[in-house]
Amino acid sequence: MPVVNILWRNLKWRLHNKFTIVITILQPMLWLVLYSTVAGQTMQGSGIENYTAFILPGLVVLVSFSTCSSNGIMNYLLKTNGSFYRILIAPIARNTIVLGQMLEAVLCAFIEVAIMCIVGLFFSATISSGIVGVLLISLIVFLTAFFISGLTYAISLSLPNEVVYETVMNAIVLPIFFLSTALFPANSLSGGLAIAVKLNPFTHVINVLRSLFLEDSIMLSKVLPIILLLIIMCICSFSLAIWKLKDEIVE
Repeated sequence: MPVVNILWRNLKWRLHNKFTIVITILQPMLWLVLYSTVAGQTMQGSGIENYTAFILPGLVVLVSFSTCSSNGIMNYLLKTNGSFYRILIAPIARNTIVLGQMLEAVLCAFIEVAIMCIVGLFFSATISSGIVGVLLISLIVFLTAFFISGLTYAISLSLPNEVVYETVMNAIVLPIFFLSTALFPANSLSGGLAIAVKLNPFTHVINVLRSLFLEDSIMLSKVLPIILLLIIMCICSFSLAIWKLKDEIVE
């Protein structure tokens, strides 16, 4: 199948460029190990028993952003050696090219999220909702990574080089991360900051992930709307990526 071939091709590229895996997981891991240890001492008395477990869901989203952002960097490197254009002229459907590229990023995101969760076990950050919770977390991570990979793929096709791309991605990722509940509870916010945090869709994704990590019971009334929201976002980003790839062919 063409999708599998493109997926395997991208995985081989990733294995030959292992630094992309190390770099994308390094920052979230530093947040998990160092920041949670230091900041956790200042959170005593705030009602958060295990601060590492509290921020782990936010870092899961962050590592998804970091890993899938490297999807765009791959595009620029493939353009440099000509592989990108050889794929374009091949008799392959454009949605197949996009899907294969995105699934590689999603797979890498899963691997890095699994590593973070394993490290989190050493800080007593477990999944309290059991096997059903694990399945729901996996689904949400898949949808989140799929959306991000489609978005970053489209952005990489819109910008001239990787320097501009990295600048734009930092301008997108950092506000999304900090204007969410990744590092602190929303009930302590007020005014315009509280509104910005509530309008951030990843605030609600992180909150649902956090409930699956920390709570024994699963409230489907909270989980299902977020899954539906992510599905809509995935459709939009996938469509945008296909449109930008077709635009690349015209150019």
